[in-house]
Amino acid sequence: MIALTPPARKTAIPGDDLTSVVSASRLNCFHSCRLKFYFRYVLELIKPATAALFVGKAVHAALQQWSTARWRGQEHGAPALRERFLMNWITAQELEPVSWDADEDTQQEKAWGLVDMYLRDTPIPAEEKPEAVEVRVEADLAQHGLPTLVGIIDLVRPGGRIVDFKTSAATPNAELVLQRTETQLTAYGLLYRAATGNLESGFQLHHLVKTKVPKLVVSEAPATTDAQFAKLFRLIESFMDGVEREDYVPSPGLQCSSCEYFNECRAWKGGAA
Repeated sequence: MIALTPPARKTAIPGDDLTSVVSASRLNCFHSCRLKFYFRYVLELIKPATAALFVGKAVHAALQQWSTARWRGQEHGAPALRERFLMNWITAQELEPVSWDADEDTQQEKAWGLVDMYLRDTPIPAEEKPEAVEVRVEADLAQHGLPTLVGIIDLVRPGGRIVDFKTSAATPNAELVLQRTETQLTAYGLLYRAATGNLESGFQLHHLVKTKVPKLVVSEAPATTDAQFAKLFRLIESFMDGVEREDYVPSPGLQCSSCEYFNECRAWKGGAA
């Protein structure tokens, strides 16, 4: 497997670690709403997980265990995986509080239903051994005048095909999905090349859709291009500039209705604290 590198910790000091280490999630948060970035990464305001977020994490953890078991040659069928899934469901809530806006048992069955569907419909052969599972990687971008890029890749299939698991409430639009995930996939391509010295062969987004009858939608993307790397570097430059200037302002839009910092944003007076 690819050598593991711990991801950078969050910091409450603007202009310090926030500009020496960057990730796709930080970039996306900053460029979607700088004030949300401020609440999450500078003030580090902790919010209880929503039911939807917790379900997504539970599904992700189960698929990680499925991939790890295949890599180790261990039992990875539905019965063994469900037992670990139920144990993780309990222990995860001990580490992170959840704001249940729906019946917990119903949410648990919905989460397992997604995992069970994936085990039946996955395009990945059961005997296929992963190249890497939930791997932490980093790339030193100092030669470009940029900070270290870090990330966690869900799964790398043989030949360097990078897979990312996502849960979705609705069937994703293929073109829109690739647009919205371009920063993440470009970062993964760069991280994979830095860790292995090889080119990735492409990307797969495995969407587990929470429709009445759960379904799997797979979106494909080719290997990263030089133009995409240039866009990523420009996003990082803009991120560094904004953080160094403490330029944290809101970006009102449809996304506000589901933002966990809605009340803090409403109370914001225009200052940096």
